[in-house]
Amino acid sequence: MKTVWITGASSGFGAASARWFAQRGWQVGAWARRLDRLESLRREILEANPKASVWIDAVDVRDAAAVQSAWDRRPFEAVDVLVNNAGLALGKESVEEGLLEDWDEMIDTNIKGLLYATRAIAPTMVARGSGHIINVGSLAGREAYPGGNVYSATKFAVDGLTEGMRLDLTPKGIKVSQIAPGMAKTAFSDVRFHGDLQKAEAVYRGMQPLSPEDVAEVIGYMASAPAHVNLADVLLMPAAQTSSTVVRRQE
Repeated sequence: MKTVWITGASSGFGAASARWFAQRGWQVGAWARRLDRLESLRREILEANPKASVWIDAVDVRDAAAVQSAWDRRPFEAVDVLVNNAGLALGKESVEEGLLEDWDEMIDTNIKGLLYATRAIAPTMVARGSGHIINVGSLAGREAYPGGNVYSATKFAVDGLTEGMRLDLTPKGIKVSQIAPGMAKTAFSDVRFHGDLQKAEAVYRGMQPLSPEDVAEVIGYMASAPAHVNLADVLLMPAAQTSSTVVRRQE
């Protein structure tokens, strides 16, 4: 039985990915800050498949010591796939008006959190000579847009880190990939606008965004590809989107 480890698994792409893998017989390790959400997710998965194997743990990936401690108490010896999914956007102000606390949280989660999880888990893959790391980037990591300044910078960093990790780990038998979604309807915009649901809904007005399940399906496909195949870099966008700033909307 293969094992996948997913960060930021309490909602959005992470929760959808946990469901996808569990439905197909994978053991699932799920990390997130919100234990209640993880418990709800595990109940949902087990109700659908009582034989599923799901391990949950409340972990803030911004805390390197907490990440390592959580990894040390894992129930699965070997992990085949790590999905570095934890991430968020906060605010959409012009850079001279940005909130420092928002910047810190994005940098600490989107960049340092990815590194902390990778640093804890990758050595066990290297020791086995096999494994796969899938980083969740963003179209915003290819194209900046007004108000996206620091968020885009963190996702540009994920893009660069993915390439660097691939150079380091491919010789050691580890596949490294990135999926970069465009507009997807999750709690992303709710969080970005600090709970202003009107602003969040306006992001998707008149168009059909990706769903978490769309993204999870592609992550699952990447993880399930034959050993000699690596979908190294996947840009996934809704059909109505052509760039970070151009979207076809129907009024």
